[in-house]
Amino acid sequence: MFKTVMSKPVMSKLAMNRLTATGAMTIAIAMVLTGCQTLNSTSVNKPISTVETNPLTARMPVIDRQGRIAYVDEQGTGAAKISTLYSIRPDGSDRQLIDQLKGYIYAPAWSADGKWLAYSKQAPRQNPKIYIYDRSSDTRNLVVNSEGSNMSASFSPDGQKLLYSSTVGGNADIYEMRLNDGNTKQLTTLSSTEVQPSYASDGKSFVYTSDKVRAGRPSIYRYDFATGNATPMPTSGYVASPQLSADGQQLAYLNGRKAAVMTLATRQTIDLAETGLDEPARLSPSGQYAVYPMRSSQVSSQGTRNIGSLVIRSLSANTSYSINSDAGGMVRSPIWGR
Repeated sequence: MFKTVMSKPVMSKLAMNRLTATGAMTIAIAMVLTGCQTLNSTSVNKPISTVETNPLTARMPVIDRQGRIAYVDEQGTGAAKISTLYSIRPDGSDRQLIDQLKGYIYAPAWSADGKWLAYSKQAPRQNPKIYIYDRSSDTRNLVVNSEGSNMSASFSPDGQKLLYSSTVGGNADIYEMRLNDGNTKQLTTLSSTEVQPSYASDGKSFVYTSDKVRAGRPSIYRYDFATGNATPMPTSGYVASPQLSADGQQLAYLNGRKAAVMTLATRQTIDLAETGLDEPARLSPSGQYAVYPMRSSQVSSQGTRNIGSLVIRSLSANTSYSINSDAGGMVRSPIWGR
């Protein structure tokens, strides 16, 4: 079903700036939220009762509780970096390995029905390429192999198209590709950096990050397919990595140094936490919960080491719990799908 897009090399290829090179931009360390519980990593791969393990998951809507969270676990540094893409249940059970490589995995994104997962892989001395994982067949298909950095994929609501950012033209711009034949259209053509696109659930628009007003100072915009125009979202300051809720009423994003969620009608913003990894919040299918990664320090007789975890927070009850990295690595880019 999926076609691979390949483009000719360009003579002057600019490196993707830090908005796309990391997929989620690294910053400072954060504190665990008040009332945060921790699920032991021993629950991984065991079919457990959410009620017995953590009462918070029992109160989740079924669409959230039965969904899956994909995330990246990073071990090592530099040339020794090993990245592993996993998916788990929100209660921390049934962890499944999707992909692994020596190098980097960026920005996984589920299709609306939860059947496919798109993500970028970057092996040593290669550019990031976009793959799609098919859950039903347990296969991985290379779909974007253009020259340049290919990042931040997002499925259209009907699963027929894919948005992504690429430097194939020498500058970071946003493209839309038809998955059945690989036909690709460039949507942004500015000299600034346009990255991190994410479809609205009605398919009529998408949100993305751009520094077109001030270089290196990103803002969030909404692109309207009918007009081809982009308008700023009601955010301020240094913001990036947007995601709209399924009902279109909330915006999850990176607000300065904090994972945040805004109610668009009132512009009320909940700053969830400084994650220590410069990562945004990502909403559950119902929009009632958010997930984000956290980096914290663990002190032992062998010294201090950083460990990663997923934090899942109720947006209405101010309660949360965390799921530790099973291998003790850094956890990045969680995304909650059906």
